Amino acid sequence: MTSALKHMFITASADVACQAEAAGIARIFVDMETRGKAERQGHLDTHKARHTLDDVRRIASALTTAELMVRINPPAPQTPSEARQAIEAGADRLMLPMFTHLDEVQHFLDAVDELVPVTLLVETPQALTRLPSYLPLLGPRDQIHIGLNDLSLASGLDFLFEPLAGGMLETPAALCREAGVAFGFGGIGAVGKGEIPAESILGEHVRLGSEWVILSRAFREVVTQEDPATGTARLRRELERLRATEQQFRTAPPEALLENRDQVRSRIFRLAARMHNRSRACA
Repeated sequence: MTSALKHMFITASADVACQAEAAGIARIFVDMETRGKAERQGHLDTHKARHTLDDVRRIASALTTAELMVRINPPAPQTPSEARQAIEAGADRLMLPMFTHLDEVQHFLDAVDELVPVTLLVETPQALTRLPSYLPLLGPRDQIHIGLNDLSLASGLDFLFEPLAGGMLETPAALCREAGVAFGFGGIGAVGKGEIPAESILGEHVRLGSEWVILSRAFREVVTQEDPATGTARLRRELERLRATEQQFRTAPPEALLENRDQVRSRIFRLAARMHNRSRACA
């Protein structure tokens, strides 16, 4: 089953990366971002990796079809060195997180020097607001990904999907579509699971024109708990369920996508209110 929405899979294991590739994952994601992440997200049950250049080398040697993307640290004087080392280790694409200014994007692009395409991780209010200023700098293979965890934290919100519910992604999505720049946002769980059903979030990806999404930790558990053949088969089945659900939205009338948007918005804000009330009660 074909799908317009492509999937990213986070791992530092070459064996797991090969299982994911065999299951049809388009992009393996190695995460070398450590600077400041624990301070920002230490209280959240979120992905916090400490992947290394050795992980990049092992996975680069093992993959045959999937793209290998490496997230480096936020902008700093050492960004050119980090970018060069990741490319030399075998990265097919680099991701820059936590930037706020146009000059940081330009510095990163200069460091990469078009050796590989890039993905800019828009996860600060400043980066989201200033998207029109740096979008023209991107090449035909470069992309935008909107990160909901840090964007919600920096915006003082209680739940990571609140930026989606509040309409914060509407204008950025339209700008990317108009510029012809592929974009994605956030992560997604397995069909039928999660505080906000994956099915509902898929509808928003379709409505907004997103092309990329990060698979949640639940998918990594599928391939690490079994032998390679079984893990690949289980992951493939989960991906088929995602694609089947996505296809239902792609063939649905526009009013169905708007109805799903309204339902998602209501669920997100109800859950955010409960989280806020629990937080106040524990304070």
